[in-house]
Amino acid sequence: MNLIKRIFTKDTPQNKSSEIPTPEKTPYEIMGGKSGAYNLAKRFYDIMEKDSYAKPLLDLHPQPLDRIRCVFFEFLSGWLGGPDLFTEKYGHPMLRKRHLPFLIDEELRNQWIYCMNKALDIEIDNPLLRQGLKQSFSQLATHMINQE
Repeated sequence: MNLIKRIFTKDTPQNKSSEIPTPEKTPYEIMGGKSGAYNLAKRFYDIMEKDSYAKPLLDLHPQPLDRIRCVFFEFLSGWLGGPDLFTEKYGHPMLRKRHLPFLIDEELRNQWIYCMNKALDIEIDNPLLRQGLKQSFSQLATHMINQE
């Protein structure tokens, strides 16, 4: 959450289309709360399922994707500043450690970012929030790389 806050520290005039996350208004709230986080998680996996570019990434995921969509929503909820559903159920995310069993190289990272960026373009109307989330997700995905 601190990373997201740092991205949005520029002085920007605020209106409904340019709201920025603050301690009082999180990305989770700006994007519509539970339904916004759920829609982003669902759209991300819908894109992964349908776009042939992401097939190698899709092949790493257990099928059907219903459970992983739910787990990703739970993670996003807390990561975006909403209820910390993932931590309550599974403990600290420790994302890198949880992803170490999977061989993640730059190409898989790029496929993940491709799916996420497409999902953000569809689901997030606020351009400042969308751009900030793209930057945060890019850093997060790069951190998951564990293979040359």
